[in-house]
Amino acid sequence: MTIIGLAIVIAFIVFSTAKLKWHPFLVLVLAAFLTAFFYGMPLPKIADTVGTGFGGILGSIGLVIVFGTIIGLVMERTGAAVVMAESVIKVLGERFPTLTMSVIGAIVSIPVFCDSGYVILNSLKETLAKRLKVSSIAMSVALATGLYATHNFVPPTPGPIAAAGNLGLADNLGLVIVMGLVVSVPACLAGWLWANRFVHEQPQGEGAAGQAAEGAAPSASGAGAEAADAADRARYGQMPSPLMAFMPIVLPIALICIGSVAAFPSRPLGSGLLFTAAAFLGKPLCALLIGFLFSLLLIRGEDRTERISALITQGLVLAAPILLITGAGGAFGAVIKETPVGSYLGHTLSSLGLGVFMPFVVAAALKTAQGSSTVSLVTTSTLVAPLMASIGLDSEMGRLLCVMAIGAGAMTVSHANDSYFWVVTQFSRMSVAQALRAQTAATAVQGIVAILFIWLLSLVLL
Repeated sequence: MTIIGLAIVIAFIVFSTAKLKWHPFLVLVLAAFLTAFFYGMPLPKIADTVGTGFGGILGSIGLVIVFGTIIGLVMERTGAAVVMAESVIKVLGERFPTLTMSVIGAIVSIPVFCDSGYVILNSLKETLAKRLKVSSIAMSVALATGLYATHNFVPPTPGPIAAAGNLGLADNLGLVIVMGLVVSVPACLAGWLWANRFVHEQPQGEGAAGQAAEGAAPSASGAGAEAADAADRARYGQMPSPLMAFMPIVLPIALICIGSVAAFPSRPLGSGLLFTAAAFLGKPLCALLIGFLFSLLLIRGEDRTERISALITQGLVLAAPILLITGAGGAFGAVIKETPVGSYLGHTLSSLGLGVFMPFVVAAALKTAQGSSTVSLVTTSTLVAPLMASIGLDSEMGRLLCVMAIGAGAMTVSHANDSYFWVVTQFSRMSVAQALRAQTAATAVQGIVAILFIWLLSLVLL
């Protein structure tokens, strides 16, 4: 009966989000109550457990998610993301256009949601594709997979932050960032190599014929691309300098990493004032607050005060659903910990010796079924949190690799029930069949390569 109850709850989550289209926040809260009732939790204890789980996870990472979301929005609206992309092009050059596009996506998606990042960089991608006479399909897949990699692995993107919080790593985001960047490399390379399979293929969706006609006249298409690029830059107004564009994301990441180094048992920064300052500024909340304040410097113009207020309001609106889903995931996880399902699954799974493959499989199943990477990250991390000891991951490094394994599963695979799939499909003018071969298959390759790399890391580090 123990495993039957869990199967019912997971089926409810998948059916409600994928088929009924209910909001994940409501589904996770209902799943928490359904689990509590099924396993006979005392009635007076149910509401307290749900409330404590909800508030506990938000108390540790709620403000971090808010500041991270606002930073991403400000960088999107001020053109800082475009400046970052252009800076990468200057460094890498135009010799390897698909690789350059993949690197641009990976950098921009650290602060900016992958779907927003794709929309922002679409005109830049099209301009480069025409200028360098490279298939826009290959460039689209390279950009999309680059964005997708860091979106699933590297904080301050909300999904990895929530997973880290659920697995007890909220105060060690520096390690999560470093490991996320490491794991993102093979994921990006896998997406880039898959994108190169389409260097001679043209879009087959709506608007593709018109695009092909434009391509028949190189000078006209080049002029059109330059005009579109100029129009995009004009709507941002005065663009920030590269230093200012990178600062809101590089500075908090650097502070978090320094704080993590300062906390090493060897105490490399000593135990005096330098250690105290590094430990304080390296707290994710303090680091993201500083990044948020720097991001406000990107907003210029006579109506600067009004724009700051408007962007903060919009950022809070964007963060609200993420906070609710994360909190509901914490409530669900708290109930799971109070039931016998954790110990039962722990004994069962430990005998199978799956290790990091277990959270990967769970996350991949949830992602494929209901479409949201964030929901997959949150739900899977709450499910596996009580099982860390049983599957051999009950150490700081084990939990870190578990977050990465969940991230790899949460990108496997993006298809028709994922909004990101449709963003890439429509902006790239691909047909659905073409997008399944290019984008969906690319995310499957990324996820498999990433989990194999994580497994190899586990053999060395655990």
